[in-house]
Amino acid sequence: AISLLEDIGYMARAALISDGFMKTVGLHGKAFIPMILGFGCNVTGILATRSLDNQRDRLVSILVNPLMSCSARLPVYVLFATAFFAEKRGLVVFSLYALGVVLAMAVSKALSFILRPDGSSAFVMELPPYRMPKMSVVLLQTWERGREFLHKAGTIILLGVVAVWAMSNLPLGTAPGSPNSLLARIGRLIAPLLKPAGFGTWQAATALLFGIVAKEMVVGTLGVLYGAGHATLTSAIQAHWTPLAAYAFLVMTLIYVPCVATIAAIRQETGSRAWTALAVAYPLLLGWSLAVGVY
Repeated sequence: AISLLEDIGYMARAALISDGFMKTVGLHGKAFIPMILGFGCNVTGILATRSLDNQRDRLVSILVNPLMSCSARLPVYVLFATAFFAEKRGLVVFSLYALGVVLAMAVSKALSFILRPDGSSAFVMELPPYRMPKMSVVLLQTWERGREFLHKAGTIILLGVVAVWAMSNLPLGTAPGSPNSLLARIGRLIAPLLKPAGFGTWQAATALLFGIVAKEMVVGTLGVLYGAGHATLTSAIQAHWTPLAAYAFLVMTLIYVPCVATIAAIRQETGSRAWTALAVAYPLLLGWSLAVGVY
């Protein structure tokens, strides 16, 4: 869908139309495009901020882009929404996307008070003509983005799940997913911090920890820890979670630390360890606070 909008020539016009509203929340109109791309992948959205001329506008856009709910979070949403909110699962998933947008606007407005503009930043953008999309171009762009995911699934996610499985079977002789495993010991160190949010179990803590590697790994990690395929994983989650704790967990998944690829992109684009540290720290605190608030 995004490739279609780009090839038709609408995306530039959408940025122009949204310029007035974006300025009220402390963002430049051109930041609209990176935000939309962030729904596909935050890394792509962050790289797209290069179209912004003003350094301050670009920095704000980079810091709030991880709040856009990328496609990697969708498997987690679908799993929990199906398990606990079957009749309203579409509404539940939409509410998470909407929450991300609202938080991005709120954070960008807050940053606009801290990072004062260093001058007027006029909206200047070439508007390409409307045209019929070329399906070859659309399919090529779609394939390139799909190929990135397949590469990620076949390398980072696969290796990550293998690491989870190995750690859940260590020390040698430990039953898979045992509370005595190395993985459980790591999870138990973090679990008390998550108890006020309603999901203070070592399984949830471990899933969030490995979700920093790639958000899709939250589902894979829970599958390994509960020893379940997708069908039985839904039953296992229903047995160990309440609907309220599940929604709080989804809020945490939406907001907390960006994945390592996004963190690397932020470091590359800002060229600053301090801003990268802030981009990791503030979503973690915000996510935990909102998850506790929801619960």
